[in-house]
Amino acid sequence: MRILGIDPGSRITGYGVIEVEGRQSQYLASGCIRTSCDDLPGRLKEIFEGILEITTNYQPAEMAIEQVFMHRNADSALKLGQARGAAICACVTQSLPVSEYSPRAIKQAVVGGGGASKEQVQHMVCSILSLNASPQEDAADALAVALCHMQMSQGLAAMPGVQGKRKGRLR
Repeated sequence: MRILGIDPGSRITGYGVIEVEGRQSQYLASGCIRTSCDDLPGRLKEIFEGILEITTNYQPAEMAIEQVFMHRNADSALKLGQARGAAICACVTQSLPVSEYSPRAIKQAVVGGGGASKEQVQHMVCSILSLNASPQEDAADALAVALCHMQMSQGLAAMPGVQGKRKGRLR
């Protein structure tokens, strides 16, 4: 199964693609969509088109995305939510199932602690995927989202009576 992980942002949206076979995961690709437009609608269009291109190139079976969290600035959270919506819409137009995970759940799944630092997440992503070099921060976060989805999917699949259901799946 191929999973696309997304770390949304209105200026930089990270993406990571992994291939999962059983309990093994393999790195396929990662990077960032860096928007160049000054206006938010233009940036949302660039995110939407960038995610469409990634789904076309890598043909993921599922997509996982980080949930919006409220920081100090409500305006930033709203823009982040809109960037997230553009990414989700791009995947939904490709009929991809979309799951969402909190930043804390992602850190817990990858590092083992919900309060892990960005550096710890990058280190564990490199270790889990046997990468020689650390991806850019947003790309590493996106790979962590994909790894979290892999782990959550495998855990739920092992539970009796939960086949076909996914916690965190958007409905």
